[in-house]
Amino acid sequence: MDYRDTPEEAEYRARLRAWLAEIVPSVTGGGTQRASIYRAADSRLWHRALYEAGYIGQSWPAEQGGGGLGPVYDYILNDECGAAGAPSLPSNVNYLGRSIASFGTPEQRERFLVPTMSGEIRWCQGFSEPSGGSDLAALRTVAELRGDHYVANGQKLWTSGAHLADWCFLLARTDPKAPKHKGISALLVKMDTPGIEPRAVETSDGGAHTSECFFDDVVIPADQVLGDPGDGWRIAMSALAYERGPADNGVLSVARREVDEIQAAAVERGRTDDPDVRRGIADAHVASEVLRLSALRQLTLRALDLPPGAENQVNKILWSRCLQRIGHVGLELADTDAFLHEADDSVGRYFESRHSSVYGGTVQIQRNLLARRGMHLPTD
Repeated sequence: MDYRDTPEEAEYRARLRAWLAEIVPSVTGGGTQRASIYRAADSRLWHRALYEAGYIGQSWPAEQGGGGLGPVYDYILNDECGAAGAPSLPSNVNYLGRSIASFGTPEQRERFLVPTMSGEIRWCQGFSEPSGGSDLAALRTVAELRGDHYVANGQKLWTSGAHLADWCFLLARTDPKAPKHKGISALLVKMDTPGIEPRAVETSDGGAHTSECFFDDVVIPADQVLGDPGDGWRIAMSALAYERGPADNGVLSVARREVDEIQAAAVERGRTDDPDVRRGIADAHVASEVLRLSALRQLTLRALDLPPGAENQVNKILWSRCLQRIGHVGLELADTDAFLHEADDSVGRYFESRHSSVYGGTVQIQRNLLARRGMHLPTD
């Protein structure tokens, strides 16, 4: 496999790099702040700037409003955004938008695709539930069909960005008599619908990026079912296949940026001669490089129209390990400064990295899936 840019890719990279040099200071205020899409007040402006420059949806088919480029261009976008210290890329545009593109009616694609790419519509993902643990098919939220609409009742947890979202990609049980994987439907729900109440959940890093959402007799028009009723499990698995792609959810850019930041911090603190610091930074760099190469392999398979396989589980495990290793190294490097200086965000970065082994499917479950489906190991 040749990882070098083709002439066309090199030209694209140079053009992107020049654009980022101009736009990033206006978004970050000229600093090197770590701007999470759920925390940055100007994240909609960043999203809109990316879209207007043609970088959001660039690998989507042209007939869906995209740029028709190959998936490797999404990798270059991640790489250059990380190098430029840019805010995080919009995290769920690719995987939720692609689900609407793949399973939506023409009317749904017309209604949602371009507004999703442009940032006019911001989504949250109503999958996990308090009682479900890692078994997504054990969900208890129900949506009962009553004439031309559904009425949904239940609770979702770990609904990231729900307090900022315009719409929710909701999984609910619509056929209680069907086998648990067959009775689930995917519904597109407007977040200002009466009966929806998101409540912020404070996480270990002190932020409130995620929420629990309560659905109390929420009326959802029947034409807002995505795909066929009962097809929700297949749609969810398709969305998760993209969510676990580090180039799809912006993880590559985050890893690149944060490795650069801890290297710069080591230089600033005069710690580059410390063998423990050098070893830690080298380990973080290796973890990010392994993730990068694995993501490139995944994108190459996608470019060949090959279906996603075990590389989804591998990439999820790798990017969780990568972000957690970076967070650990950064905290060790900061030492007491992490707790004494308000401007140092090493503690926040460390705690935020702990979440990465949970969202998108826990690392433990991914290892089980990899063992059973990828390596065909016995279950007992």
